[in-house]
Order: sequence, then C-alpha cells, then structure tokens
Amino acid sequence: MDDIKISDVINFLEQFAHPFYQENYDNAGLNVGDADQKLTRGLICLDVTDSILDEAIATGANMIVSHHPLIFHPIKQLTGTNRVERLVMKAIEHHICLYAMHTNLDNIRMGVNQRFADLLELQDTSILCPADNQLLKLAVTVPNHYAQIVRDAIFSAGGGCIGNYDCCSFNQTGFGTFKAGKHTRPFVGKQGEIHREEETKIEVIFPKYLKNKIIAALKEKHPYEEIAYDLLVLANKNPLAGSGLIGELKEKMTFENFMLFLKEKMQLKCVKCSNVKGKTVKKVAICGGSGAFLIPYAIEQHADVFVSSEFHHHDFLDNLDRLPIADIGHYESEIQTKMLIFEKLNEKFSNFAVSKQEVNPADYL
Repeated sequence: MDDIKISDVINFLEQFAHPFYQENYDNAGLNVGDADQKLTRGLICLDVTDSILDEAIATGANMIVSHHPLIFHPIKQLTGTNRVERLVMKAIEHHICLYAMHTNLDNIRMGVNQRFADLLELQDTSILCPADNQLLKLAVTVPNHYAQIVRDAIFSAGGGCIGNYDCCSFNQTGFGTFKAGKHTRPFVGKQGEIHREEETKIEVIFPKYLKNKIIAALKEKHPYEEIAYDLLVLANKNPLAGSGLIGELKEKMTFENFMLFLKEKMQLKCVKCSNVKGKTVKKVAICGGSGAFLIPYAIEQHADVFVSSEFHHHDFLDNLDRLPIADIGHYESEIQTKMLIFEKLNEKFSNFAVSKQEVNPADYL
C-alpha cells in the first residue's frame, strides 16, 4: 500500500465508471482533497456525514468513496455555517479526500441498476433509456500490411466495443494516392512523384471520452507521416450507458406476490405501490434513486411494473391504468451501491472497507 496514491484509485474507478457518463447537473469525481497523497485506508458509503468522517478519522482512512457527492450545489463561501461547509472543512483539516461516483455509476451498463436487477433475479436485462450522442466513429486508411497493427492499437485503447462484443471494426480495401512534397519523409513512394498504395479503410466506434487515447494510439502505430482520418459524431444510442434497466422475472407473479418478493429481496419494511388488483408481473423496469422521469420509457417498453423511488401523487394517479409503480425509497434502492463499489475496488485494492456507521436518514414508524 505504501506505493499507492489516491490518484491510482481514482484512475482505476474511472476505467469502470468514467465521469463522462454523469448527468450535466451532477458533481461526481474528486470533491475534496489532494489526489497525489498516498492512500492509507479507504471507506465506502452512500452519503458523507459526520459519523462517516468520524469513522474515517478513527480508522486512519484518508479517502472516502461515496455514491452521492457531498458538494452537489456550488459553494460560495467556506465558513462552516451549514452541513456541507462544515464537513468539507472537517475533511480538509484531516487531509481526507472525498470522491463521489454518482450518476456516472447509475448510467453505466454494469452499475447501480444492474446490481438492483441482480437482487430481483431479472434476466435478459437492457438499458431502459439508452444515452445518445455519446459515440464517435473513427475512419482511417492504412497500408494493407499495417492494418492489423493499427486495429490492435485502437482495440487496446478501448475502441471497437459494441454491447457485449469487442474488437469490432469494418474494413474495406482499396487504394489511396498521394504525392510527397519537399521536406517530407514518405513511408512509401518518393518525393515529387504520385504514389498509389493498396490500403485498408478501418472504421471503429468508441465513446467520446476515449478520443484522445484512441488518436494517440493511432498516431503511435500508423506508419504514415501524415495520417488521413475522419471522426464522426453518431446519433446512435449507446447500449452500454443510459438510465434505468428493464428485464424479466424467471416466472410470472401476481402483483401482490411481486410486492412481497420485492420487500424480501430489497429488505424493505414497506412499499408504496399503485392500488391495482389482478395484475400479473413478468417484465420489470427499475431505476435506483429518483426515477419518475423514466415512466414514459417503461410504458413504451411494455413493463408490467416500474420500481424506483420519489414518485409523486400524480405519478401514481396518472398512470394507474397504464403502468403500476412501486416506490421503495431512495436510500433503499441504492443501498447495494456500497457493495458494488467495494467489490470493484477489492479487485485491486485490499485497504477499503464499507462504512459501519451509515444509517438511513429516513425512518418508518
């Protein structure tokens, strides 16, 4: 652990859930602290509270990874007059870094909602509302005998992933022409002469945030002094990112039995649900956290029920005949996020623990 910096942990987490995937209103990432300091011990929680910071101080942790960012709204002064300011000051005083994985963890395919789906044993899951305008297509021509080298470099940099497939590309052979001018060092051909080269055109899709990495890999392996390539912004939906998830139960259930199943699997005291009778449930839409905005997508995909949190009275009323909904509470819908982060970190770092002090800020009496 002596050689591990907090920045190493951040880089690892962002390979899994890059901040690029967060919503524009969010503040995921490093909220407080110096990422260049060495990691002593880490703590994982949903929300940063006084008790969480006290636990970090008591256990010698200098990094807290939370789901919800402590700093969500802009801070104009730091005087300790409210909870957020006080906790920020306390973290700074004790040299504790605060890092949040919020909507970026919600929006990735294997993130918060997949964990939710696993608890409900849903099968054949897919993103309920896939994100768009997140993908780029690279088209580049390369001498035929260098095509595999360039393809491998692009794949290694993260290009060519479509759904559960990787190393995806389209290749077309043809020929290119060029004439090298003065002060050039052409890989093939001669200065002042038109050259014809048999080439392969490679097309590969990748998420926007990988652009610099992909282009760097391309330039490192491509043999030409000047590389001809196109970058196209795609309107395609991203099958690996977006809001919510939808899947199917192993067996059909009555609505009443599904509510009992839901309470058992999510360890709930109660569920606030649509007042419907005689419905059966097979296709289930879910969203950890606040999911009312996804109601139209659940209806469009013919879900039998939508499970999320923070629905309003009119969400129940307006959809009574179209989509039964179940509100299980914000905290309850995301409680497993801590274990998701822990299991991911435990792949590489053994010095992280899930907080023992965190409790639901809301109760049911």
